[in-house]
Amino acid sequence: MADTGRDTEWARHWQHAELPGVDLLSARYVRHTFPRHSHEGYVLAAITSGVEEVGVPEGTVRAGPGTVLMINPEVPHTARAGTPEGWVYNTLYPSAQVVNDVAAEMSSARGTAAFTETGVSDPRAARLITEVHRAAEEGNPLAADSVLRVMVAQLLDRHGGTMPARAPRSAGARDAARARAVLEERMERPPTLEALASELGTSPFALLRAFRNQYGMPPHTWLTDARVRRARRLLDAGTTPAEAAIAVGFTDQPHLNRHFTRIVGVPPGAYRRERAGTYKTSGNASP
Repeated sequence: MADTGRDTEWARHWQHAELPGVDLLSARYVRHTFPRHSHEGYVLAAITSGVEEVGVPEGTVRAGPGTVLMINPEVPHTARAGTPEGWVYNTLYPSAQVVNDVAAEMSSARGTAAFTETGVSDPRAARLITEVHRAAEEGNPLAADSVLRVMVAQLLDRHGGTMPARAPRSAGARDAARARAVLEERMERPPTLEALASELGTSPFALLRAFRNQYGMPPHTWLTDARVRRARRLLDAGTTPAEAAIAVGFTDQPHLNRHFTRIVGVPPGAYRRERAGTYKTSGNASP
């Protein structure tokens, strides 16, 4: 896509039908900011111009051209422009299975694969991420899948490890997990914090603190993220944005539009159109 102005933003979030388990995002953001959220799978992004600032639990990472960002599943993070011109990037969202299948071929070590750094200067890996995008856009899934696996293997070899073993859960962590289960089950009509704490036999402040410690965000922020995740699955299945909004507990479609766009980076209508238009190898599309 052509950049026609200093403040021009554009984004495309899509899949290739023959590259399962991987979402792709190409975008330029200037004013857009991503609120605190997390992903079920991994995030692998290559900055091609500008600067992106990513907020992770360890601090803020400034990523410029040639930098590769690596975010593990369920790690809460934010993102915004680090310069007035914003940033341009190509991002891959491989599922946990995709990354761990590559890790299993590389090593006999057990456990879930993890990247040990958030941002690294690695122009070669950044070029490979862009090559995956280019191959998918050209309708060449063999090349896209091949380059994807080479790139993931290289990043795991240089910056990989395994997820740390989970420590025994404290009472607070157990309360947080129970609260999360309640919110998932009653997403359409969630209880208030006070009612939820009372149901779990704890206090609102104790539950708020435990939930934040466990999931990196307060319950209401987590619930918004969870609603958007569920809305994505519904849109993938062909549900309309208006129907998805009500199904996940938003009061109307404008509320879904606002939160979905902030977290995913594109409006739900555009997201659904790309899913409906996911093309086969013989297809053709422009970014």
